[in-house]
Amino acid sequence: METFMLLGLSGYAWLTIAIILVMFGLMLFTKLSADFVFLGGMAALLVSGVLTDGEAIAGFSDKSVVTVGVLFVVIAGLVHTGVIQIIASRLLGTPKNYPTAIVRLMAPVAFLSSFLSNTTVVALFLKVVSVWAKKLKIAPSKLLIPLSYASGMGGACTLIGTPPNLLISGFYTNDTGVHLNVFTPFIPAIVCFAVGILSIIAMKRLLPSRKSPEEAFQSTADYTVEMLVPADNPYIGMTLQEAGLMNVEGGRLIEVIRFDREVVTPVSPDEFLFGTDRLVYSGQISELLKLRDTKKLVNATSPVYSVNDVSRGRKLHTATITWGSSLIGKRLSDTEFEDEYGVVAVAVARNGERVDESPRDVVLRFGDTLLIECDRENKVAKNAEIQHNLKFIDNEELVTTGAKTLLSSLIMLGMILLSTFNVMSLLQASFLAAFAMIITRCCSIDNARNAINWNILMVFAGSVCLGTAISKTGIAQAMTDGILDVCGTNPLVVLAAICFVGTFLTEFVSNTAAAAILYPIAYQSAAALGANPLTFAVALMIAVSSSFATPIGSPTHMLVYGPGGYRFSDFTKIGLPMNIIILIANILITTLVFPLN
Repeated sequence: METFMLLGLSGYAWLTIAIILVMFGLMLFTKLSADFVFLGGMAALLVSGVLTDGEAIAGFSDKSVVTVGVLFVVIAGLVHTGVIQIIASRLLGTPKNYPTAIVRLMAPVAFLSSFLSNTTVVALFLKVVSVWAKKLKIAPSKLLIPLSYASGMGGACTLIGTPPNLLISGFYTNDTGVHLNVFTPFIPAIVCFAVGILSIIAMKRLLPSRKSPEEAFQSTADYTVEMLVPADNPYIGMTLQEAGLMNVEGGRLIEVIRFDREVVTPVSPDEFLFGTDRLVYSGQISELLKLRDTKKLVNATSPVYSVNDVSRGRKLHTATITWGSSLIGKRLSDTEFEDEYGVVAVAVARNGERVDESPRDVVLRFGDTLLIECDRENKVAKNAEIQHNLKFIDNEELVTTGAKTLLSSLIMLGMILLSTFNVMSLLQASFLAAFAMIITRCCSIDNARNAINWNILMVFAGSVCLGTAISKTGIAQAMTDGILDVCGTNPLVVLAAICFVGTFLTEFVSNTAAAAILYPIAYQSAAALGANPLTFAVALMIAVSSSFATPIGSPTHMLVYGPGGYRFSDFTKIGLPMNIIILIANILITTLVFPLN
């Protein structure tokens, strides 16, 4: 393949392009997880001979990948000691108007996202913002998109704020031998963040005022019916299936409460019916009430559920259908989902409105919010397989603040200072901080082990591998030549073109993958023009973290999509202008801070 040439590219280069296109296609149009796709891409590059054995597995030992893995443990210590919760509760306050509310929300989120996982920060702020919105009498949808945007822009402020920054930093060090400071991108990124806040305030009319699913789920008495089995009911002694009380028209039996307060859930069709049993159904009220006459039941004295009530070891949780979920386009009644995971669907909300059908008969869509009954600890939310289908949005763990809260904060601060002043490398400082979190019991060994997100690390390692292939096969050089032919030799124009591609590419693929693809092109373009490669590297860091126009552009967008009751177009309306505004701000400020020549 090395001797085969077409349009100036070798056979290995065309094979690499084909593999990249297949990977993107699989991520966009199938339900395969990104880590699986990247693993397959790495295998294809290795087996085809594009990369050697050492090059293919180098991503797993890359410093930036290992650093991200260790930082998961540091973040776990901060989360479990309540640092984020304290910041969230103390800084939001009671602003007098919407612009002040936006600043009070976005500033602490951006600050935390500069050092912690963006997804973790947004997940912990979700519930806080929902309650805060009610207090301020503002629709949550007016605040949740800014929440997500702030996490992305804040993450770009430091090398440890988001994986693409570490990836680009690692590539840059390999090419130049220069180690970047943790705060290298801070000034351009913080200016872009300030521009972003002003832009959101100016374009606040583009933010929709949607009803959140939580409002639709305020009182489950509206869509659950509890009926009592009288002592003279003719079906006593039969199984629920034989009595015709299991899957009824318009709903489903989700719980049986025995006379001795034993709770049977999920309910098996083989359960026997006894006098004084309380039967709890979910679904369409008008249809369910017909059971009183047809099955000789009577009304119970009160409804069993409300969203915040616990039902003897079971609890109601809300979860959003994620992009690529295997549940999309299906009815729960056609799957084994409930039986397999021991959960019961109570209701479905779409765009903030409850769907007036039996939850098991609703054809599910991306962004639908499910009200699910499961165990009190919600262990099902921690199942790796179910996380590809549902994103639980009310599964925050209770934490106790105290001396360890301060201790974990000092450990994090020490890590940053050691790295910033070059006392030790970021990797060494991260290992030291992770060890300190465990030894001081700010984070248990089990929590540390569970905190490591292997899916993200697989994508990260695969991205390093992808970047190596793009450079090695000459694709980066060929694309650089093409850009220079189109844009000329003005480095500002070339930089703008690369960042433009980065901003919109990251709307559809992970920002880590976008960074891996574009960094070799950016670096070789800078080298060909005799420009400062650091300018291109920093501008690209900000560009690939500036995904605003689609809900699939960032995991944090996916987190807020369901709770905000959003539609796909809601992100596009405000996101496209934001993309252009931040792109311009990025180019202007980065070239001022890091001159091109």
